[in-house]
Amino acid sequence: MKNRKTNESTVKIGNQEWMTNNLNVATFKNGDAIPEAQTSEAWIKAGEEVKPAWCYYDNDPENGNKYGRLYNWYAVTDPRGLAPSGWHIPSDAEWTTLTDYLGGEAAAGHKMKSKAGWNDNGNGSNTNGNGCNTSGFSGLPGGIRSIRSGKGTFNDVGDDGYWWSSTKYMKIYVWNRVLYCSYGFVGRSNNYKALGFSVRCLRD
Repeated sequence: MKNRKTNESTVKIGNQEWMTNNLNVATFKNGDAIPEAQTSEAWIKAGEEVKPAWCYYDNDPENGNKYGRLYNWYAVTDPRGLAPSGWHIPSDAEWTTLTDYLGGEAAAGHKMKSKAGWNDNGNGSNTNGNGCNTSGFSGLPGGIRSIRSGKGTFNDVGDDGYWWSSTKYMKIYVWNRVLYCSYGFVGRSNNYKALGFSVRCLRD
């Protein structure tokens, strides 16, 4: 299908099998196009209307090649299916299974971050903000598309990577995971569904 080609390089981590790249597709599993929201107005409108949307960071396809696309949560949970056949978007519990296997949230971040591509964390270490990637997860700092102050601004590329879970928290929030250039832990937080995060798929 058009724009459904995925790089399904994978890694086994415990009993789970993860893709080692962020999702970078522009259609749902059934072939329907996912709307691209390039302008701030289009991104905000998609969230307000509870509709799926994707974008490249800074609307630059080169960022898509490196980091994958950013999706709002309405694309993640659309019944037409965002993940390729045989894969799904991990739940909050499945993310926890991953971080528990890697020694808990405090230890897992360094093991999940790629060995290169992260900005200097400012602490003077030889590795700067990079990880050791002993897990093979190969997490990269793809940034976020915000909805702060009613603007669809781009933030944090090179510094932080944000990934959706499929699990809601209250009405308008969703659980997610974050890797930081400045820290070696994995952040577990909840955020608005209208934000733009990376997506990593888990084998069914």
